[in-house]
Amino acid sequence: MATVTQNKALVERYNRDFIETKDLQVFYELIAPSFVNHAAPAGKQGFTDTIHFFEQILWPALTGVTVEILDQIGEGDRVVTRKILHAIQEAEFMGMPATHTAVEIEVIDIFRIEDGMLAEHWGMVKN
Repeated sequence: MATVTQNKALVERYNRDFIETKDLQVFYELIAPSFVNHAAPAGKQGFTDTIHFFEQILWPALTGVTVEILDQIGEGDRVVTRKILHAIQEAEFMGMPATHTAVEIEVIDIFRIEDGMLAEHWGMVKN
């Protein structure tokens, strides 16, 4: 069983090496094939749906994404991260019209880790 420190490092790697750099190989390394994103709409919560969200929605809308981790708390197999996504908003994103300027999107993520991979996600976005 992984330690809380290892689980927190896994989530930080997801933020740095996947979200910021868009490295799909990292996604395949970190996300369990049975991954469920409980924050996504019904019918769009799986592994492939999550890749689609980043490739077709988040990355085209938000360019130059950097992740500022404000807090990270781990207990057992769960890690909670409060963070801010910094980016230039080039297109509509989650109901927010394009601004073509710098934006900050506050996010709280909860991940459940299983066998060294991200298995489930819950999240909230403040816009």
